[in-house]
Amino acid sequence: MKRAAALLATTLAASTLAGVGAASASYQSCVAGLKSQLVSAGIDSSLVNAALNQSAPDEKVLRLSKVQPEFKTPIWDYLGFLVDEQRVEEGRAMMRKYANALAAAEKRFGVDRYYIAGVWGVETDFGRETGSSYLPHALATLVCEGGKRTNFWRTELTAALKLVQHGDLKLDELYGSWAGAFGQTQFIPTTYQRLAVDMDGDGRRDLVKSAADALGSTANYLRASGWRTGQPVMAEVILPAGYSGPTGRTNRVPVSRYAALGVKRVDGRAISGDLPAGLLLPAGRNGPAFLVYKNFDAIYAYNRAESYALAISYLAQRMAGGQRLAGQWPTDDPGLSRAQRLHLQQLLVAKGFDIGGPADGKIGPASRSAIAQVERQLGMPETGRAGMKVYRALGGR
Repeated sequence: MKRAAALLATTLAASTLAGVGAASASYQSCVAGLKSQLVSAGIDSSLVNAALNQSAPDEKVLRLSKVQPEFKTPIWDYLGFLVDEQRVEEGRAMMRKYANALAAAEKRFGVDRYYIAGVWGVETDFGRETGSSYLPHALATLVCEGGKRTNFWRTELTAALKLVQHGDLKLDELYGSWAGAFGQTQFIPTTYQRLAVDMDGDGRRDLVKSAADALGSTANYLRASGWRTGQPVMAEVILPAGYSGPTGRTNRVPVSRYAALGVKRVDGRAISGDLPAGLLLPAGRNGPAFLVYKNFDAIYAYNRAESYALAISYLAQRMAGGQRLAGQWPTDDPGLSRAQRLHLQQLLVAKGFDIGGPADGKIGPASRSAIAQVERQLGMPETGRAGMKVYRALGGR
């Protein structure tokens, strides 16, 4: 029996190794073909080899490209993390530091500097969090292993290497998100090729190390997406009881129509004007309400998510001196700021829970699992969510 078991184990191990070897050979065969295609697209073979000779399937990239989101973020959590007091104050400081670059971008492209800085803050925390995936390997993985959108990923890899060949960037600067976005305001390579600009006058379009280039290129992107100089972006409003008028970002009617239906400014004053606007209700009719204009769509185009455009617009307005939201989110368990998320993780670690690494304020799968364990122990619904209730239950304030 032992001999038979050992033989079976050896056979299974050999079969597994053969499978791994076949998969590896298949990947390398794909990469070899990809190299030929890149050379045919006009990229120097030495650059192609330098970029891809050590390429292997990136498991993190594959996981992120295929897994469905298991944790839907409520809008109050999303904004609580992205537009907290820390980011507002740091944003104002960064705007003072790069005042000349922002002024130049605003003057050249006609885009309000606060919204340029808003994109910068939401995308990479003002250049601090630009991503750690090596783009040539990540994109090669998506071409050879991803299964879908192969032509898209190949086109982005081609564009990334052409940026290096053109002299805008160095190969070792191609680090960003798993999906290929990189730089201080997270352009994908084809967008970089099309819309990046040299604002600091050094002859290179460097969105990785040059804040001036990144901010100017972001302004160029917003202008190309339909930004209208001098027009509004978003305004919080109050709805009358029983409001049943138009809603939706793209269902625009003149502001005067909303005024006739009883919609008012948050300070109670009347609204007026004939500019078309949509009424955004990110948490339904019982939460904050916003009139959003054409310029909101220009921001929306950056990532095609209303919550994303809302975060940028709200951050921009707060950095410009605007007040916190007047409306209340329809929840008794508000979201946490970054400082509170960090403290929550520290409280979890102090109580012996594994959060998957050091406390950093980023709530990943391990932190959510730890939160769910706490909720179970306390008899709370198991959500795994970093909310105010579990934070206070652990001693946070």
